[in-house]
Amino acid sequence: MKKIGLVGGTGPESTLMYYKELNSRIDKLTGGKAMPDIVIDSVDFRRAWGYVETSDYGQLAGYLAEKAENLKKSGAEVIGLTAVTMHVVIDDIISRTGLDLITIPKAVSSEALSRGYKKIGLLGTIFTMEKDYMKKDFIDSGIDVIVPGKEDRELVAKRILEELELGIVKESTLSEFQGIIKKMKDESGIEAVVLGCTELPLLLNNGNCPVPCLDSVEIHINELIKCAMG
Repeated sequence: MKKIGLVGGTGPESTLMYYKELNSRIDKLTGGKAMPDIVIDSVDFRRAWGYVETSDYGQLAGYLAEKAENLKKSGAEVIGLTAVTMHVVIDDIISRTGLDLITIPKAVSSEALSRGYKKIGLLGTIFTMEKDYMKKDFIDSGIDVIVPGKEDRELVAKRILEELELGIVKESTLSEFQGIIKKMKDESGIEAVVLGCTELPLLLNNGNCPVPCLDSVEIHINELIKCAMG
């Protein structure tokens, strides 16, 4: 089994999910005979987020590339970032390191294509919803990507940063998000919604969402396991 490396800390809650699920799922898949070697290099979330907010993408790419290189030096062969927003510089990281990273956008778009979706909604940080790094692989696959209107985008981004990133889950926020997703379904005809922030699964799932969820954490973890065990 290949050693798994995670660039973590963006934020801590999603990193915990990755660590727990990679261990428990591989243990189950091997019938209790093996658990993965995992190494995590955790970034300073405030520093990384500061680079994102100021659009200092050169500094961000350099910082994350350094972390990815550290994972490679520690023997990791399967490496991924544990946050969607950090994929804003994924092409630059790959260019700087030469590493074949397992990326969230590619994994999720491949899953959407396999399910036959033609139009999906996208929720995430303001950067994920308004920039192209999470949308490009979908568009290249012929899938339309719909994001909420401006006020709804700002509300979603605020709740992610001020609540979910801190592990705070509120029923009132769930109700707000359900309303936003239903509006996208009714007005734009989305068939599913991408949980395009690794903390969103703390709030939304197939049991409480108006449309099927494409859980970026779930899908990414499955892809990491496939690559590690393949």
